[in-house]
Amino acid sequence: MPKNKNLKSILIIGSGPIIIGQACEFDYSGTQALRSLKEDGVETILINSNPATIMTDPTMADHVYLLPLTTKSIIEILKKHPNIDAVLPTMGGQTALNLCIEADDKGIWEDFGVKLIGVDINAINITEDREQFRELMGRIGIPMAPQATATSFLKGKEIAQEFGFPLVIRSSYTLGGAGASIVYKPEDFDELLSRGLEASPIHEVMIDKAMIGWKEFELELLRDRNDNVVIICTIENMDPMGIHTGDSITVAPAMTLSDRTFQKMRDMAIKMMRSIGDFEGGCNVQFAVSPDDQEDII
Repeated sequence: MPKNKNLKSILIIGSGPIIIGQACEFDYSGTQALRSLKEDGVETILINSNPATIMTDPTMADHVYLLPLTTKSIIEILKKHPNIDAVLPTMGGQTALNLCIEADDKGIWEDFGVKLIGVDINAINITEDREQFRELMGRIGIPMAPQATATSFLKGKEIAQEFGFPLVIRSSYTLGGAGASIVYKPEDFDELLSRGLEASPIHEVMIDKAMIGWKEFELELLRDRNDNVVIICTIENMDPMGIHTGDSITVAPAMTLSDRTFQKMRDMAIKMMRSIGDFEGGCNVQFAVSPDDQEDII
């Protein structure tokens, strides 16, 4: 695919302070992005509130701003650099994505004529909103664990009574398992549900039937603007579902994945990526595979 020569100046949003679920991997990826853009002769402007990173080194970007990750800071930078053509938010984790959405809601990108690259707003909203994502997967025929969305404590209790235990609670618009938990006993549910609702900026959680003991795999995908999609690698978690990914050793490429199951996962992942939006960039898709001979995939 030919390079887009219209992009001569790009704003990169960093991830800010290191927190659980948002660690040094974003500093690493952001650093690599800055190096690649500079090699292509693109002017780079970086905003990050964390000075203790590699990417904020003065040699990494043409302009480095150690400012709070707020829309006010974004406007300040765009006024100083009216030549900025695009913004790249995918190197800053959940913090950058949320800031990007907030700026779009306020019309900042449109006002300054800045293009979003690496992802689009609709893709962010669909993947971050558990209910939208579930409905989309249902429309394209991708199987998922039994699940339902709750925006209130009472609705969460109703779902728990319907599904039974164990359950998985996952907060919307969060990353790295923030607000997520596995509930094995009814007496623990109330506290963990409240925690999940509080962790979500839109006060929403997805409650799933827990697939304890299933194998966990991931696929990394890349797509260009001509809709060419490649699988970069397969990843296998050594521990089964029920163990947080952050606590599990992962191996790439996957070691115990049959070719038949891989091909099914590949087709599903590409179908999912294309259904989410028409954008160029990367995508991570996680699958649970039953440990029996059927190797059911969700």
